[in-house]
Amino acid sequence: MHALALLAASVTVVGAVMVITRRVAVHAVLYLVVTLLSLAVILVMQGASFAAMLEVIIYAGAIMVLFVFVIMMLNLGHPDSAREKEWLRPRAWCGPGLLAAIVCAELLYCMGTFSGPARPFAPITAHDVGLSLFGRYVLMVELASFLLLAGLVSAFHIGRNRVGGN
Repeated sequence: MHALALLAASVTVVGAVMVITRRVAVHAVLYLVVTLLSLAVILVMQGASFAAMLEVIIYAGAIMVLFVFVIMMLNLGHPDSAREKEWLRPRAWCGPGLLAAIVCAELLYCMGTFSGPARPFAPITAHDVGLSLFGRYVLMVELASFLLLAGLVSAFHIGRNRVGGN
């Protein structure tokens, strides 16, 4: 069990380092997805499967779609054909694919291991998360949504001026 936690933590750290060091934004997003999925595996190992589901749905799903949308909207770098050829090279996909395979194997092993007796602590329900987000933290949730909106408008403004100036 401890070896699996260490393996998931090492995948998370390697993925985070690769996110920081990649020059191509799409490659960094691929490694970020793997990092977020490995964090979800760590949450499953801790018994917080609802938090792991939220991690996958919100961060690895919705936020990554937003990142890819902004990358496509800004259209930075090389012309489209050269950029697509670089993205389709196997070297670009081997690292995230290998890390994702490790994470999937760990998750499948953990799901088989933890299907036995129930946990001694009470699980977090969707009702608890809703009360927490829209109870005393409602101001922080709304501020985060305004921050995301401001970032999206800024990215659109930068991309629009870039296309108009050429």
